Amino acid sequence: MQFDLITIFPEFFSGPLDHGIVRRAREAGIVQIRVQDLREFTRDRHRTVDDRPFGGGEGMLLKPEPLFEAVEKLLGESVGDAGQEKRGQPGTAVVLLSAAGRLFTQQTARRYAKLERLILICGRYEGVDERVADHLATEEMSVGDYVLSGGELPAAIVVDAVTRLLPGALGNEASTENESFQDYQGVGRSRGATLLDFPHYTRPAEYRGWKVPEVLIGGNHAEVAKWRKQKALEKTRRNRPELLGENG
Repeated sequence: MQFDLITIFPEFFSGPLDHGIVRRAREAGIVQIRVQDLREFTRDRHRTVDDRPFGGGEGMLLKPEPLFEAVEKLLGESVGDAGQEKRGQPGTAVVLLSAAGRLFTQQTARRYAKLERLILICGRYEGVDERVADHLATEEMSVGDYVLSGGELPAAIVVDAVTRLLPGALGNEASTENESFQDYQGVGRSRGATLLDFPHYTRPAEYRGWKVPEVLIGGNHAEVAKWRKQKALEKTRRNRPELLGENG
C-alpha cells in the first residue's frame, strides 16, 4: 500500500514513521510512504501556500492551487468535478485531515486498509479553502473532537492505524482480532456493539498486594474467554457507554 502525505512541514514525518510497526512494514515493502512538500507546488518566488479568508476573520487559509496541483501530479490526471464517488482512481482515496471532518474510527481504518493508495492532505492554519473539500478530497476526516495545529499528527495516526491492519505488518495476525473497537453480537441495545479491549495482566502474579484474577491462571480457556468478554463489556460501559448505545 502507498501513502502520500501532503504537508508544509515534510520534516515532521522523519520521526513518527521511523519506528515500530510502521518502520518494519516499510522495510518489508508492505507500505511505501512518500512525503510531498506543498511549497514545491507554488508558482511565486515566496512559495506562498496561504492567504487571508474572504469575508474577514482570524487566521489564514491554505490556498487551493498548490493542493490541487499536488494531488493532480500524484494521480497523473486532472481532477474534475464529477462528484465525490467518482473522483480519484479505483483503490485510491484523497483524504483531507480537518477538525471539521467525519470521525476517524477503527472501522474507517479497516476500510482504508483495503485500498491500494491513500493520499492524506494535512491542513494547517485556520483551515483549508473549502473548494479542496468540495472538489478535490474524496472525504474529510477528523481524528477526534478537538482542534490541533495541523494535520500532520492526524496523518501519522492514520498511517499507523491502517498499516497495522495490513497482512504481514504484525508478527501475529490474530493481534488485530482481539482489540478495542471490535464488533460483538448480543450486547448493547442494537444487534451488535463495539467493545473496548478487555484487561490484560502479566508477571508477577502479585504486585504490591494486587493479584492477577484467578481465572487467568486457572487454565480453563472457556472461563477465560467468558471473563474477558464480561470485563470488556464492563470497561466499555464505564468508559465509553455510547459504544453500547447507552447514555453516558
